Amino acid sequence: MLPTYARVDLAFERGEGAWLYTAKGERYLDFTSGVAVNALGHAHPDLVKALTEQAQKVWHVSNLYRIPEGERLADRLCAASFADTVFFQNSGAEALECAVKVARKYQSASGKPERYRIITFEGAFHGRTLTTIAATGNKKYLEGFGPPVDGFDQVPFGDIEAVKRAIGPQTAAILIEPIQGEGGVRVASPTFLRALRQLCDQHDLLLVFDEVQTGIARTGEMFAYERSGVKPDVMALAKALGGGFPIGACLATTEASKGMTVGTHGSTFGGNPLAMAVGNAVLDVVMADGFLEHMRKNALLLKQRLAELKDRHASVIAEVRGEGLLIGLRMIPQASEMVDELRAEKMITVAAGDNVVRLLPPLIIGEKEITEAIGCIDRACARLAKTHARAAKVAS
Repeated sequence: MLPTYARVDLAFERGEGAWLYTAKGERYLDFTSGVAVNALGHAHPDLVKALTEQAQKVWHVSNLYRIPEGERLADRLCAASFADTVFFQNSGAEALECAVKVARKYQSASGKPERYRIITFEGAFHGRTLTTIAATGNKKYLEGFGPPVDGFDQVPFGDIEAVKRAIGPQTAAILIEPIQGEGGVRVASPTFLRALRQLCDQHDLLLVFDEVQTGIARTGEMFAYERSGVKPDVMALAKALGGGFPIGACLATTEASKGMTVGTHGSTFGGNPLAMAVGNAVLDVVMADGFLEHMRKNALLLKQRLAELKDRHASVIAEVRGEGLLIGLRMIPQASEMVDELRAEKMITVAAGDNVVRLLPPLIIGEKEITEAIGCIDRACARLAKTHARAAKVAS
């Protein structure tokens, strides 16, 4: 395998709910969820049923023909959101690629082909393709791949005056994550998002939300934009939409997508019957009566218990941030140390920017798993506090 990942020497044989099991039978509490992908945990019976039933019918026909399950999933996503139209792909990066094309094509179809540049934000993460690493703007992702794809202007996250200065005659859109996941679980304020909406309306720009990580209930709402009351023109989804099966989606209004006519975009595997069956099964669960209320209740409980840990371990945890079950612990020691200590507790988490440990449990967790997680974090913090106290004593 191409050595592009620093993989942990740990392999899982099976999963059930919020738990993963190794071949040796060791059990790990999964607070990574495949980086916000396994929203309904592992081996959810409804998803298993949908996939296996569809697998006995038809796997792939291509987008040269109608795919009824895809039409149904698109209708349901539109009914639940601001959007009028959907294009399905296989990943978040592809969904963002489509969103960029939609924004540029909108301006061209409006008689302004010179408007192709998109304003993005420092700390963002939009994917690993050449276009999306250019949109991300992080030097460590761009290095060695030649000149960055042209058309992206980065400004500081949350700085509305910088956004105003960046808008020019070639600007087509503004692209933002309502909550930066890889960037350290940094939440864009409703005031900032409203100001972006006003600027887009004023300058005839499209507002594009990257909800690859936040979409499909991760924040306690179906989509994170609902928390601010600010509707985008275009939105990228992936991760939780397939509950573990590869899927991406680009949602848009009729006006924003007016340039996307026959032949302007395509995908061989996007929207295949297997993915569409699973996507509909995910929505069946997440949109069922009481699901979001139950998830929000447990998210609040987890955040309250984490706040107590922060007070008890003030030398280790500097801040608890995030929304719903996208939670960040900003650390005082290195975040990687905490990830390692938690793995020793048989709990898996993932680090992010700004020295943050991300907690991304399945949306189905209950009080039992929360109690287990708090115990793991408490013990890990206690060990880190002792280790760093000893190191500080030796250094002095």
